[in-house]
Amino acid sequence: MIHNLRNAQVELKQHHTVQWPTSPSSTYDDNELWLQHQDIASSDYPYIEPLIIESFQEWLGVISDFQKLHLGVLAVFDYQGKMIASNRSDSPEEPAAAWNEQIVQAVITTKEPTVAVYTQATIAVPILSRKGQEVFAVVAYQLPGHVYESSMLDLLSMAVLTLRNHFYRRFEHIFISDLMQLQNYSDREARKKTVFFNVVQRIHGKFDVDSVLSEVIESISFLYPSASMELYISSDHRSANEHVKPLILHNFTDDLCVRAFMEGRMIQETSSQESENEQVNIAVPLSGKQGVYGVLFISLEMHLLEDLDFQLITMLADTAGTAFENAKLYEQSNMLIRELRLINELTKQLNQSLRLSEVFDFALNELLHIFKAEYCSILQLDGEKSFFKVMSSNVDEISKQIYSTDYGFSGLVYATKEPLILLDYKMFSKVRSEFMEETDSRSLMAVPLVINNEVNGAILLSHRDANYFSYDNFKLFQVLSTHIGLAIANASLHAKVQRMANHDNLTGLYARHYLDDRVHQKQKIDFCGSLIVVDIDYFKQINDTYGHQIGDKILRQVCEIIRSSIRDSDIAARWGGEELAIYLPQLSKSQASRVAERIRSRVELETNPGVTVSCGISEWSWDDDKISVELLFYKADMALYKSKNNGRNRITMD
Repeated sequence: MIHNLRNAQVELKQHHTVQWPTSPSSTYDDNELWLQHQDIASSDYPYIEPLIIESFQEWLGVISDFQKLHLGVLAVFDYQGKMIASNRSDSPEEPAAAWNEQIVQAVITTKEPTVAVYTQATIAVPILSRKGQEVFAVVAYQLPGHVYESSMLDLLSMAVLTLRNHFYRRFEHIFISDLMQLQNYSDREARKKTVFFNVVQRIHGKFDVDSVLSEVIESISFLYPSASMELYISSDHRSANEHVKPLILHNFTDDLCVRAFMEGRMIQETSSQESENEQVNIAVPLSGKQGVYGVLFISLEMHLLEDLDFQLITMLADTAGTAFENAKLYEQSNMLIRELRLINELTKQLNQSLRLSEVFDFALNELLHIFKAEYCSILQLDGEKSFFKVMSSNVDEISKQIYSTDYGFSGLVYATKEPLILLDYKMFSKVRSEFMEETDSRSLMAVPLVINNEVNGAILLSHRDANYFSYDNFKLFQVLSTHIGLAIANASLHAKVQRMANHDNLTGLYARHYLDDRVHQKQKIDFCGSLIVVDIDYFKQINDTYGHQIGDKILRQVCEIIRSSIRDSDIAARWGGEELAIYLPQLSKSQASRVAERIRSRVELETNPGVTVSCGISEWSWDDDKISVELLFYKADMALYKSKNNGRNRITMD
């Protein structure tokens, strides 16, 4: 404890500014008054913990006669709410969670004594600075709730004033004992502080990460010209400066820099070299409010360093860490703005089209452009969720390929529902991927397309260079994939609704309105065409005899025969009831009659129960006067009427 107190004295004298009496006629009493007005500042708080602990231990002996203050546990907390001492023998290992942290934090915030009584009663009283009346410590008293009395708050408040006096007595003793030593070092320290202040100003004036790192390196070179240094950065930031290197944590836990990074504190080691002065190696973490970003490593001769230098190096590293964090946040905020604009523009473009093929192709091209990737493939899960199909890709070898749901990286993201980033496929991957091997890629990002917590597809993005994609790329890729997935789902849903609207639910053939529209379109570009109208003979009797379920079955059988008897370019539709229509583009009615005969004969032979059909055929050509779609249907219907009147199971042309 004495050693800690001495360290506190050195630290306070380096950080606390002494103000001498200015009057030439100052008396001894004036000096005494000046000393009583000395106070700690917020910059001293990190260094006064040993003083507080020593004062607290002394204070416990003073209040030993106050029985009401020995019914529970007394503890002292620092300005941040961390417990630093207690009257319990196991206090150093006492977990902070055993105390009501909200009470302590409330006292730090309000500067007022606070009491909370539950099963345990907790009384917390702040220790305030002299002039600023700022909370630099908190005394807490925890005791069983049933023995708590309201007078205990006043008793503890008065006792804390005694503790405060003990603290300031020790605080004043530091200045009296070290005042002369402080004067001897003041000039040299002032110079270093001035240099340090200028360095801090320059560092905080930078809003570019590379500029911050370069300023730190130049500042160390200026302060310690003979020192060798390296700046190790833990993030994926890449710098052109030769002194900035990546911090490798894997399998190097005993390394000085790794230890400083993991423990978040300065670590130094000395080593004696033959015929040379003793060398000291210093590793200082670059810390910000959100974490540790790297480590500053300095190696120089021990005789060139003083106690203040270690402090300045630590403060410089802290300043650099904060500046690095601010610059990083500034870059990230700008990046976020760009990403939001990009997401907005991408979403707008995706939603402009409801054609699924256009959505796939647009998403592919945009992803390649945004991430400067070389290869991309977008896969979609089929309706039965039994395989993936490549819907869009700039890799011709796998275009339109089909993969099982347990193959490759698409299978991996399907199984886990989680995105993945791979830095080097050749070095680390245990998953075989035709996409990676065909393209000879090494870097990969893969994301599942998830809609309503179900994977409906996957996107693979790759580059032939290793370590090509950053984690910022990875995060943006995940965000964009969400919007792409929604666009694909919307386009798929639109296609499904469109199909339902254009098809007859029972037969699977097109609906009549769709046939009308397509015939009208064909008449604008083709030179001829024929229409076959098919009617199942005695269909009402079949329904009456066998029931409507059998009737529906026969209707579907006839439709399947029609579907398998025509070309892909022909259009078959349910015209109404048991009547079916087939439009054959660019075929004359004599050619259409052969198609109709094929349908008629197959229906007679293949249906069960057996039925027959009657057909009527009409045609149009450019040589005719204007023939409307309605007239074409009317002529085919009249021909069908003749087939029925002439005995059914026959074909008639108009």
